[in-house]
Amino acid sequence: MQVSIRGLLYLLISFVLMAPSDAQSLDNKPNIIYILADDLGYGDLSCYGQQKFETPNIDRLAAEGMMFTQHYSGSTVCAPSRSSLLTGLHTGHTPIRGNKELKTEGQLPLPDSSITIAELLKSAGYATGAFGKWGLGFVGTEGDPNNQGFDVFYGYNCQRMAHRYYPPYLWHNQDSVLLEGNDWKQTVTYAPDEIQKATLAFIDQHKSMPFFAYVPFVLPHAELISPNDSLFAKFDGVFEEHRPYMPDNNYASDYGINIVPKKYCSQIKPNATFASMVVRLDVYVGQIIDKLEELGIADNTIVMFASDNGPHRAGGANPDFFNSNGSLRGLKCDLYEGGIRVPFIVRWPNVVEAGLVSHHVSAFWDLTPTLADISQSSLPIQTDGVSFLPTLTGKGNQKKHDSLYWEYNIKGGNIAVRKGKWKGIIPNVKGNTQMELYDIVSDQAEHNDIAAEYPEIVEQVKNIIAKEHMHSDLFPIHISE
Repeated sequence: MQVSIRGLLYLLISFVLMAPSDAQSLDNKPNIIYILADDLGYGDLSCYGQQKFETPNIDRLAAEGMMFTQHYSGSTVCAPSRSSLLTGLHTGHTPIRGNKELKTEGQLPLPDSSITIAELLKSAGYATGAFGKWGLGFVGTEGDPNNQGFDVFYGYNCQRMAHRYYPPYLWHNQDSVLLEGNDWKQTVTYAPDEIQKATLAFIDQHKSMPFFAYVPFVLPHAELISPNDSLFAKFDGVFEEHRPYMPDNNYASDYGINIVPKKYCSQIKPNATFASMVVRLDVYVGQIIDKLEELGIADNTIVMFASDNGPHRAGGANPDFFNSNGSLRGLKCDLYEGGIRVPFIVRWPNVVEAGLVSHHVSAFWDLTPTLADISQSSLPIQTDGVSFLPTLTGKGNQKKHDSLYWEYNIKGGNIAVRKGKWKGIIPNVKGNTQMELYDIVSDQAEHNDIAAEYPEIVEQVKNIIAKEHMHSDLFPIHISE
């Protein structure tokens, strides 16, 4: 009998995890909900400084839990950021390092050998579900969420399709589910509402056993569009609309066949629409909290909230108007702080003290070892992460990263390293290998390049790059020179 590498790894995990001690009984394991917003900036939540609208439900999570000020996403765009989150590896090591598309539907799949947090938790006795945007392998491929540890998936398998909020169908595992009244131009059934229903149903169905719900919302990623309901009405006419988005195309009915999303839908009120999308996201979070309380499981459920990268300008979005990146430099597709520093909140009743603010430096790849610790599981796979459980509980010594590493394979190749207070960036590896250096503690806006003043720090950062970068077809650049 032939057994794949993935099969051997999975058997190893199962062998290690399925023999729990009394202290590791399933009754003691908390439910885990990880909510991931899409293109939500560091300054897009009122608890992080947003002034033009409020996000009361997410603010409540922060007030009842811990808010992180120096948490970093896995990358500055969707697929590699999610790959980093799920595999516990930074973008020098994680398999998916860019938004590489398939010709039909879907993206480059996570390989069979990857071990995800879903597989880790599933082997520890958790029911696992993913609801929202996947983007790490089409249905039936090795990257299919059902092949990466999730018992159930409902949402957009293809992140390219998630540019449309009124698609003709979503995916439930291997089955496409038609959305009533929609084609690629009719706007009848709002897909995020359907995904939210599936999320709440999963929680309801698994209230009596440990569960892990990964909830990667598509909001507030472009396109900019909202149902014409009370949430939109709340902002209609409130803001000046300086830049209506009027591309020279209509909602194309062949969008889902040719897969050429050159432009988003027209939007004459992009500011009102964007605000309503973030507030709708906040309402969804509130519904999840309410469901936990209704079922009597809120005290035994960890809720985590983050964003996959910084804010965007697509489809008429105006991050300058909303100060979406706060005081940080850069946006989505940048490795400056505004592209990768994201909001992160953890609520865990009776464990995480309410109202705390943490300045601990952490990143997406820390989630794997943290969830291994929370689920009382051994971790038989190597990660780039550091468990932040001691920060959450206030118990034990919190280990710190020696450095954090990112690479992004567009715009000629971008590389960034954070080491303590230092942040080194090479914004165009192919065209200009000159490194910029910032003191990220005193200059978090990255205004003052001080590379010339600290050549020894620049050399240290270059050594880290040479160590952390692993050659790949997506990013075939040798950094060791």
